[in-house]
Amino acid sequence: MSLSPSELERYSRQLSIRGFGVEGQKKLKNSKVVVVGVGGLGCLSSLYLAAAGVGRIVLVDKGRFTLRNLNRQVLCWQKDIGRFKAEVAKEKLEEFNPEIKVEMVIEEITEESVQEIIGKTDVVVDGMDNWKTRFIINKHCVKQHIPFVHAGVSEMHGQITTIMPGEGPCLRCIFPRNPPEVENIPILGATPAFFAALQVIETVKLITGLGEPLVGRMLFIDGREMAVEIVKTKRNANCPVCGSL
Repeated sequence: MSLSPSELERYSRQLSIRGFGVEGQKKLKNSKVVVVGVGGLGCLSSLYLAAAGVGRIVLVDKGRFTLRNLNRQVLCWQKDIGRFKAEVAKEKLEEFNPEIKVEMVIEEITEESVQEIIGKTDVVVDGMDNWKTRFIINKHCVKQHIPFVHAGVSEMHGQITTIMPGEGPCLRCIFPRNPPEVENIPILGATPAFFAALQVIETVKLITGLGEPLVGRMLFIDGREMAVEIVKTKRNANCPVCGSL
């Protein structure tokens, strides 16, 4: 699928990235990315995926915008309070970039629904704020050999890693025990924005083959101290999710 003149103009700055070019943009245009969770992470990751020219973006979230979301969920404006997050985001992204297709799924992901909701995709991006759903997604992605870009944030810090089934550890290898769930996570709006941008960089690398994704490595950033650490992660041969791969 070739690029139109308007696409060549729209993406001209990234077309000049070394090793990217027209072929890289075509790969993005022909790709599908599922963003699970349209909150602080998902709003920004979906926006930058749209800006990059990912041809098909699927937004999954059953929630509605509230006033307390506005410090970080930039696709929600005052007039959108009370509306479904996925619906609002779809409208804004399609207006922002009419060259792409955006779909919405207003449904909760469960063990029973995950196959139908995620389907066949190139990458799944983690915009979630609960570990139960993350582990359901992780299990599905491992089973279907789908790359899964995980990020988690709180206050002014967070972490990011890329799960590549069969090549590195899965999320269950890294977190053999369920981390505690936090109902109201304290957060500065810029924190998920920063990590969402990193998720998009990882996603673009996975789709285009450009660079080295964070497979087998987890990047931690503490914004309060501006401290950065990369920790190597290993597969667990006895992992109940990916141990048989």
